[in-house]
Amino acid sequence: MSSVNKAILIGNVGSDPEVRYLERGVAVATFPLATTERGYVMQNGVQVPDKTEWHNIVLWRNLAEWGERYIRKSMKLYVEGKLQTRSWEKEGIRKQKTEIVAENVQILWRPEQPQTDNKGSDIQDEDPYLDNL
Repeated sequence: MSSVNKAILIGNVGSDPEVRYLERGVAVATFPLATTERGYVMQNGVQVPDKTEWHNIVLWRNLAEWGERYIRKSMKLYVEGKLQTRSWEKEGIRKQKTEIVAENVQILWRPEQPQTDNKGSDIQDEDPYLDNL
């Protein structure tokens, strides 16, 4: 029997992507994405507050380059990918990090102010994903 490793998130970007270029020019971008479960009031009147989870998103290659150009803090994104856990040792302490390696990213909403690329040009007219916003 086969297994499935799939994560689907809709959330808000916590900061602009950090992009690195590895050997042979392979791009990798990382950024935090927040998902929030809305709070509610129980029947007995107890208030249950909103609960926010932060997810580490990783984009590779062309998707990373696209993310560097178009993804900005506060945007609402649809992210589809797989869970991956990395572990390493630093100063004798074992560390671990769980990430979502994205395979599909779509911009669902962006802040009202125009987004610009690093050269200062308006990207709204350039990105076909933004046409549907």
